[in-house]
Amino acid sequence: MEKPRLATAEIIYFLPDFPSILQSYVWQFSDVSPNFPRLMKFLTYWETTLEGRIYSVQISHAGLSEPAALRNACGFWTF
Repeated sequence: MEKPRLATAEIIYFLPDFPSILQSYVWQFSDVSPNFPRLMKFLTYWETTLEGRIYSVQISHAGLSEPAALRNACGFWTF
């Protein structure tokens, strides 16, 4: 089983009162790829509860920083 990783979803949706205008909603959260169960649950909630019809969803994800992944700089450079 894969670990949860940092994910960012940009949801573009139509404004309910002005259907010709698109609005962007950006959400960062921790989720498991490639199925993204937390995002799918949220999108199901959006479709069944909220009025703004979704136009598109763009997802990006990356590993979370762990203590072993970080290290101090070895020197300083001046130009």
